[in-house]
Order: sequence, then structure tokens, then C-alpha cells
Amino acid sequence: MAKLPYRPCAGVTLFNRHGLVFIGRRSRQAGPEHVQGDYVWQMPQGGIDAGEEPLAAARRELFEETNIRSATLLLEAPDWYSYDLPEAILAETWKGRYGGQTQKWFAFRFEGDDSEIDVLHPGGGAHKPEFVAWRWERLEALPALIIPFKRGVYEHVVAGFRHLAAA
Repeated sequence: MAKLPYRPCAGVTLFNRHGLVFIGRRSRQAGPEHVQGDYVWQMPQGGIDAGEEPLAAARRELFEETNIRSATLLLEAPDWYSYDLPEAILAETWKGRYGGQTQKWFAFRFEGDDSEIDVLHPGGGAHKPEFVAWRWERLEALPALIIPFKRGVYEHVVAGFRHLAAA
């Protein structure tokens, strides 16, 4: 059987003034590619549309998932990081078209006030919520919070953006 292609995706590591990172809690109904047991937290991320540049996708996903526009680009990860979906969920995730994701990650500094963040009415209320709650977290804690098959990607992101975590 031929290996399925990766779905291109953009991810956002959003640092606040204190060097902490935004994470959102996914609904338990979000699907097996997002939630498993107590692993319900992740950073904003999502698919790159046809013809869309990865940075534009990152900014769009950030707004569509968090309502945030007040963010300044700090750094683009030098590489694409990929993960494979477990065999058990391949057929039910993304209609069975992809074997996982390849992700381009960007670090941003949040320049706004926490009141700008609205995960329950994101994108100015024009988008379905992806998160049911959010919080600021230490960057190095993130790999332990993410669904295990995405952990390697988060370890790369932590290693690449660690120096940006200073307040």
C-alpha cells in the first residue's frame, strides 16, 4: 500500500509579555487526531489552503481559533516538522486522504490584552470554536500536554523557540 501524503499545516507559538505560550483546550468531541484521554491541549494550528503562503495561513489560523490580531512575527522555524497518524485513526481523519501532517511553525509575540482572546467566538464570531478554554503555559511543558503522536513536533518547536521564552 502506498504511503498517504502529508497535509500541509501552519502552527503558531504565541508568546505573551511574560514569555509564556498560549495553549487551547480542545473539546472532547474534537476527534481522535486532536484529543486522547487527558491530552486535550495544543497551540493554534491548521491546514494551509491551496495557493496560500504558510505565514498567511498561520496568521489566519491564529485569528480563526483565538480572535487574536495583535501579534508580531518573531521567528519562522527553519524546517517543516511532520507526524504520522496512528493506523487506528487513519481512515476517520481528514476523510482518509492524509497519513499525517507536515507543519511549518511560526513564533509570534502577543501585543494585545488578554481580553482580545475569545476562543468561544473566534474570528470575530465568524468561525466555529476549536477550543473550549485557554491558558498561558511554560513552553517546555507543552510536549507533555499534546497528544502523544504529535509530541515529536512539539519537541522540535520547543527546541527551536526556547530562546524566545524570556519575558
